[in-house]
Amino acid sequence: MTVVIAGCGDLGTETGLRFAALGHRVMGLRRSAEKLPSEIEGQAVDLSIEVPTLPADTTIVVIAMSPDERSADGYRAAYVESVLRVAAAIRNDCAVPPRVLYVSSTAVYGVDDGSWVDESTPTEPTTPTAVVLLEAEETLLQLLPEATILRLGGIYGPGRTREIDRVRQGIATLSAEPEFASRIHRDDAAAAIVHLMTLQTWPETVYIGVDDLPTDRREFVEFLARSLNLPAPEVANDSSRAQGGRGKRCRNNRLRESGFVFSYPTYREGYTAVLDGRGVRHA
Repeated sequence: MTVVIAGCGDLGTETGLRFAALGHRVMGLRRSAEKLPSEIEGQAVDLSIEVPTLPADTTIVVIAMSPDERSADGYRAAYVESVLRVAAAIRNDCAVPPRVLYVSSTAVYGVDDGSWVDESTPTEPTTPTAVVLLEAEETLLQLLPEATILRLGGIYGPGRTREIDRVRQGIATLSAEPEFASRIHRDDAAAAIVHLMTLQTWPETVYIGVDDLPTDRREFVEFLARSLNLPAPEVANDSSRAQGGRGKRCRNNRLRESGFVFSYPTYREGYTAVLDGRGVRHA
């Protein structure tokens, strides 16, 4: 039985390595397949324009793409077009329909007033890129109705140190108003994908992938400053953030109820590991 990872960047590679550790044959689809570790068989393919060839015994397909550019066109090439190509390959090559998981984003929820979000919250994206993310989800479910969507919050982990760097450089600021965000460590995101695709029962259609503690950015930045033995950043001038919203707080109840256990249940454990240099950053 083969697991196919369509989009073997950092998250896809970590996911593939976890499947390989469980004894699965793993094939990774990416343009630069030579960058993949030896545990993952590479197939060099540009999924925005090419239909890949999948092993007939493929039982799990994970679509974990990332865009070349953060524009609506870049997102459409990475997400919508890849869904079309992978779905075509599944129809062409797979002996039996595989389980399919598509990695999306909580950005499809247009909530920006600090309120709580779960899988029942209406998807009303408010940015051009989030509109494309939802289009890709809908395209996938039209073509493969049994597929699973995992909407991830902000991914952090090895090599993803932008927030840490801003605090170190003294350019991070605090808002005078609450600004909530939901995060997930890269390793937990990969583990959640493996968990959902290996459940004894068929997974539900949509899951939110975030840790247990949606956090006000002020609390988060102050935690980073303390961890780095630096003074807390200053509060930004209100006028400079006048257009900002209050974010959203995402619930992970459905993922938790499926039996998933987090290695990093909050940003505190996760960022402590990042600051300690634990983990590997994949290309």
